[in-house]
Amino acid sequence: MSLNAEGKMADIQKVRALADYQFGRGAGFALFPQDVMFTHSKTTGRIRHIYLNEKMLATLRPTDGLLALTLTGARRLLTAFERPRLRVIVQDDVTDVIAAGGSVFAKHVKEADVEIRPNEEVIVTNEEGKVLAVGRALLTGLEMLAFKRGVAVKVRKSIMED
Repeated sequence: MSLNAEGKMADIQKVRALADYQFGRGAGFALFPQDVMFTHSKTTGRIRHIYLNEKMLATLRPTDGLLALTLTGARRLLTAFERPRLRVIVQDDVTDVIAAGGSVFAKHVKEADVEIRPNEEVIVTNEEGKVLAVGRALLTGLEMLAFKRGVAVKVRKSIMED
């Protein structure tokens, strides 16, 4: 499905507003520059995937209408926010497990954005700030720091799976 320039501008405005809502003011421009491309659902016509230079940045989830980041999208998004915003930073001794797709356990969380809430999209990094994975928070940021047991983040995509 091709779009005219007006339709593309509307799509860009829509995903930027959604990113600002989901991740915070400034996320939309950091994540989605002017030259992004979209794929749309053949049945509904809704935005499905957002690409930049043929690399997917995010998917629009049909279940809740929010964005699911790719690792490329996560790296772009981190440029807009200072540490630890949107991040769960893990101890260096578990980076290999998480990079391979393993869940993040609370006892391995070294630092976390205290504003994280369960079911939010989060970015998992090592202590140096390298993106290891993206996933869904199962605990609040404060709980991740306080708890010594349990899964803090369910990893959806990791660097070794990419």
